[in-house]
Amino acid sequence: MSRGLNKVMIIGHLGRDPEMRYTPSGKPVTTFTVATSRSWNSTDGERHIETEWFNVVAWGNLAEICKQYLTKGQQVYVEGRLQTRRWEDSEGVRHTSVEIVASEMMVLGDRRDNSSTQAGEVPDTENEFDDEYPF
Repeated sequence: MSRGLNKVMIIGHLGRDPEMRYTPSGKPVTTFTVATSRSWNSTDGERHIETEWFNVVAWGNLAEICKQYLTKGQQVYVEGRLQTRRWEDSEGVRHTSVEIVASEMMVLGDRRDNSSTQAGEVPDTENEFDDEYPF
């Protein structure tokens, strides 16, 4: 029997401060957005920049770590899987959302402090990825 693979890795900047809440059973869940940008030159030499926004969801201990250490504008590495959610609102309108369910997170670039974030380690990379981001 063959197996599938659903793995996503992104490096980008937070679009807003993380928001944490708790499920009715008390499990923490944190959500935030990450913007990734790519640039290229067209055949006529014009420079283009494209930004893609990702919704990220972290659960449990990782949710608490994300809430504690991440802030808007900060550069972050997120690894996880893609998940599609579908629901119908109170007016009967159907909605679909694709999000990254995070399994790992590392703070990159500037940090609020020198504390650890993921599994006891924070990389010592500062400004390793110096791209311009539209916020």
